[in-house]
Amino acid sequence: MTVVDLVDGVLAADTRAVARAMRSVDDAAPGYLDLLKGLWPHTGKAWILGVTGNPGAGKSTLCDRLIEAYRSRGSRVGVVAVDPSSPYSGGAILGDRIRMSRHALDAGVFIRSLATHGHLGGLSRSARDVVRVLDAAGYDVVIVETVGVGQDELEVTHTAHSTLVVMAPGMGDEVQASKAGILECADVFAVNKADREGADGTVRDLELMISLGDDSILALSKMRGHGAHGAAAGFVGAGSGARAAGAGDEARWTPPILKCIASRGDGVTDVVGALDRHRAWVEGTAAGRARRKTRLAEQLREALREALIGAAVHDLRECIEEAVEGVEARRIDPYTCTERLVEAFRAR
Repeated sequence: MTVVDLVDGVLAADTRAVARAMRSVDDAAPGYLDLLKGLWPHTGKAWILGVTGNPGAGKSTLCDRLIEAYRSRGSRVGVVAVDPSSPYSGGAILGDRIRMSRHALDAGVFIRSLATHGHLGGLSRSARDVVRVLDAAGYDVVIVETVGVGQDELEVTHTAHSTLVVMAPGMGDEVQASKAGILECADVFAVNKADREGADGTVRDLELMISLGDDSILALSKMRGHGAHGAAAGFVGAGSGARAAGAGDEARWTPPILKCIASRGDGVTDVVGALDRHRAWVEGTAAGRARRKTRLAEQLREALREALIGAAVHDLRECIEEAVEGVEARRIDPYTCTERLVEAFRAR
């Protein structure tokens, strides 16, 4: 099948073509960039929902309920579930897909599991491009479930329009350690397993952190080297009284905190309602639209970084091998060596 045929098949929502396109993108097979270029003009219609949180919080079970909720509206739903892969074999158990298996025979649902293959940030290298395949295929909502590794799992914020952070009571110190990163990426909080002891305490802890205000979150963003959703993109902590410079009330978005029990479906309607309100904010306010533009700019920068690194490694492979020998023998330090490699690449 040619790239043109594959593009036509994806646009026609042919299941086999969509699956083949995803496989091509995930494997970085010859011609996959031409495939993505052909699909790009047909993307931008799907609403992309990122679901992240600590391992064991019930992300997959909640995703299963979200699929059910969106399908009840008649929306076609695509799911990209990312699982950690073994550092030894490279394989992954792909357990997230198992928890959503009751939708396997639904023609309006397409679930694709991806292994990280060592990629950090909560997503796989190809996840964003796989999402674009589903977008071009006409899926109305695309859910991206991350690995669930904690506070540094913020790559999903550069992919999703809305980010749902799933938490659970009884996580102990892990909750405290995660909050700095989680508060930067959360648009909506879902405290899952709310029938467990400590659920109200988890809600209070989150409310307290949010109430610290946008100044503290912005400071954390700068210290951690990334500006995710947080204060830099229109977030204002509940009750802080802070206001984005020169902006009105529409610049405010306070992440709501909802309790739910995904295994029983309790509270899921409220979670979906909060996500709907966030979508309306993103699409209907200047601050929301600015954030979408910022997200696309970050995607372009990431693509540029990957392309430049790939080109540099390819063009300088012999120089890199010589540099490694020099560094190992202590004839040159790695910092000077790096500067020289950059100069050599620029001179080409």
